[in-house]
Amino acid sequence: MATFTVTGEIDPFLHVSLKRGEKIYCESNAMVMMENTLELKGRMTGGLGSALMRRFANGESFFQQHIEASGGDGDCLLSPALPGAIEVLDVGACSYMITDGAFVAAESGVNLNVRTQGVGSALFGQTGGFFICEATGSGQLAVSGFGSSFALDVMPGKAITIDNAHVVAWDSRLHHEISVATQGGGFLGQLVNSVTSGEGMVLKFSGQGKVIICSRNRENFASWLIKLMPGNN
Repeated sequence: MATFTVTGEIDPFLHVSLKRGEKIYCESNAMVMMENTLELKGRMTGGLGSALMRRFANGESFFQQHIEASGGDGDCLLSPALPGAIEVLDVGACSYMITDGAFVAAESGVNLNVRTQGVGSALFGQTGGFFICEATGSGQLAVSGFGSSFALDVMPGKAITIDNAHVVAWDSRLHHEISVATQGGGFLGQLVNSVTSGEGMVLKFSGQGKVIICSRNRENFASWLIKLMPGNN
């Protein structure tokens, strides 16, 4: 199997070592360097329908980069779109839900499927609208968030609450629901308190499994990029 290694602490690379015949696929424009024994192609992973669904569900690119060790063993360096840490997850015993723009790369045995969400999650969760990507199959999966990353272990009887803009990926076996950050009073009062506190909507996870979070608010990052565009200063 391919070997995924995160190299560097600030804006790291994903270092992938491939044996002859092994394949990975990654987000468009992720490849930074590769040895001459590797072959790079742009493809619609899973066909036209799957590519369209991923494009609308998670904002992923229509065409993805496919890298194969067709000429022998070789290494490559990949870089995520977001300026932040990379987490490598093992897909197999469990699958993972992935938020918008978090996908970096995966082994060929990992499948990116699109699942529908409930109305509450779609309207308030900001984790892919009515559709969200799920990584199934078997192999390594690399995801990225904005800033530093941290893996939280959710245990039975110990639910956790996370600001939805800091969630990168989570074990699909976990139960999650949308709520406001503050408690007490009626729903309108809670909503007003959440807005004034700056937290807004949050995700509550329960059950048993892992949640990957990032230190920076990805919504603020998007706003910052917009401000950098000509005419918005």
